[in-house]
Amino acid sequence: MIETRNLVKSVDTSEGLLTILKGITLKVNEGEIVAIVGASGSGKSTLLGLMAGLDGASSGDVLLDDNNLTEMDEEQRAMLRGQLVGFVFQSFQLLPSLTALENVMLPIELKGDDQARDKAKQLLQRVGLEERWHHYPNQLSGGEQQRVAIARAFATQAKILFADEPTGNLDTATGRKVVELLFELNREFSTTLVLVTHDERLAQRCNRVIKLVAGEIAEDTKNTVEESVSV
Repeated sequence: MIETRNLVKSVDTSEGLLTILKGITLKVNEGEIVAIVGASGSGKSTLLGLMAGLDGASSGDVLLDDNNLTEMDEEQRAMLRGQLVGFVFQSFQLLPSLTALENVMLPIELKGDDQARDKAKQLLQRVGLEERWHHYPNQLSGGEQQRVAIARAFATQAKILFADEPTGNLDTATGRKVVELLFELNREFSTTLVLVTHDERLAQRCNRVIKLVAGEIAEDTKNTVEESVSV
């Protein structure tokens, strides 16, 4: 479902060229749940952004469902993201001028689905926010905002879901509830899930853990079934 081939990302800095990722090659199979871990500055979020087509690589290839992102312009990548990809960010990324319902409706409407309102309401009910659909993001707690973001990510039944530190701005108890919801919906929708996390317990619940050190893959470990489903 996802493949990178010798992926390199470099940026110009005041001190010269900085190489963030150094030849990353990996494959993520359909339905797999993969955690990307590593210290701050190891390249985790950069790798996620490249795999999601949010940024372009300096060299190498990224393929999503056999579509090569590096051969596409930004408009083509945006169209592919709309068809294949959902996102959950640490900072929620909800539109402040839209209600919870409207935030979830938006990606469905962009696909031309005239059932957007009904589908969005069902998803908000699914994440326990059926009574809060008319509230704006600034009227919701952090955990509620993240639940709206999760509902939005699953709104178009995307094949691939990327999550960047989905519990990073939440307290431990709220974060645990959000993780349960994320994994539960992921099972229901049979999504391929790739997440960046500092949370060791969350990483151990994934099928596979990829550890980055200084822009390179240091470890690529498969968890047992028991580990990947335990609380």
